[in-house]
Amino acid sequence: MRSVCIFCGSSDGIRPAYQAAARQMAEVIVRRGLRLVYGGGRVGLMGTLADAALAAGGKVIGVIPEALVSKELAHTGLSDLRIVGSMHERKALMADLSDGFITMPGGFGTLEEFLEVLSWAQLSIHTKPCGLLDIENYYGPLIELFDRAVAEGFVLPGHRALVLTEPDPDLLLDMMERYTPPVTRKWIEPEER
Repeated sequence: MRSVCIFCGSSDGIRPAYQAAARQMAEVIVRRGLRLVYGGGRVGLMGTLADAALAAGGKVIGVIPEALVSKELAHTGLSDLRIVGSMHERKALMADLSDGFITMPGGFGTLEEFLEVLSWAQLSIHTKPCGLLDIENYYGPLIELFDRAVAEGFVLPGHRALVLTEPDPDLLLDMMERYTPPVTRKWIEPEER
């Protein structure tokens, strides 16, 4: 891996652990010589992540739609800020620039970004690792939902392995570097239920 994309909130959340994790994630990325790709904002966890990576001497690429430049307060101090025309272009460019995806705590947009790259992995559109940095069990309910989707026959058991989960940034990146995508097909046949 040369570049990692981080999806995270444009808000801080209520727990100090979220900001601490963003700073730690940034430091780990820079220490490993990786490039950080993220949503381009200077507020919330996005801003904390970018500022910590820059302070540690890292290269940071932000990708933000023109319509959100003022709303998310685009981070103008980045190594590279790319302003695109739409959210679709943002996600596509972030995916193209990245060798793997990590999702930290965030809201609807963060969840949507993660679920989109996860569904792309399920459809073999890409074979890049998708990880959840599960700070203080923030993603516990989502992980339970993934397991329930398998139990209820909506997700193949092999596809469950597409989601890497770990609360420690170093260990999550280790998992991502060792990642081999599961060899499965997308569709569930009636006889498999």
